[in-house]
Amino acid sequence: MNKFTLLDGLVVPLDRANVDTDAIIPKQFLKSIQRTGFGPNLFDEWRYLDAGEPGRDNSARPLNPDFVLNLPRYAGSSILLARKNFGCGSSREHAPWALEQYGFRAILAPSFADIFFNNCFKNGLLPIVLPEAQIDHLFNEVRAFPGFRLVIDLERQLVSTTSGNLTFPFEVDTFRKFCLLNGLDDIGLTLQQADKIRAFEERHLASQPWLTNGI
Repeated sequence: MNKFTLLDGLVVPLDRANVDTDAIIPKQFLKSIQRTGFGPNLFDEWRYLDAGEPGRDNSARPLNPDFVLNLPRYAGSSILLARKNFGCGSSREHAPWALEQYGFRAILAPSFADIFFNNCFKNGLLPIVLPEAQIDHLFNEVRAFPGFRLVIDLERQLVSTTSGNLTFPFEVDTFRKFCLLNGLDDIGLTLQQADKIRAFEERHLASQPWLTNGI
């Protein structure tokens, strides 16, 4: 998992409340047994004018010119600005996979669905909860100023404009913050104990050698 320390990114506004995980990555794409390749199908039913299917070449598909991610001014965005209850619906982990693989590293919203919120941290995404008034202000700013960017400092727990004239503090769980700063997912955390795990296995097999019979 990539470390998250300081992000200076272009912001894209998704002005919809209660965006569920089926909208983030539609159900037909859950057929894949791989953990990669979901970025091109993020918000598939909103981004494209035809029906998407797994394994299809998206380069020739007709884009919805009115969907915000397709507007040239937001190309290359890494910060998603959203409304309340983002990520509701099913618990599919494919949703944060698709967001991260598209290029997003942080999501700002007044609230998130609990399971989606937890899955984000496990996949290198930083979900930030800000008061609704602050989110409203940011929506106004991003619409008014093309190229609007924010700087997210995880160590200091601050969201600010690049000029520094607007700053919002945010809360984050200490353990989750540690994992993001160090790029550690569940597997990475386990591998930090690899020497202890090997030592335990050696002691265990030495005291019960019959466990290896037939191996």
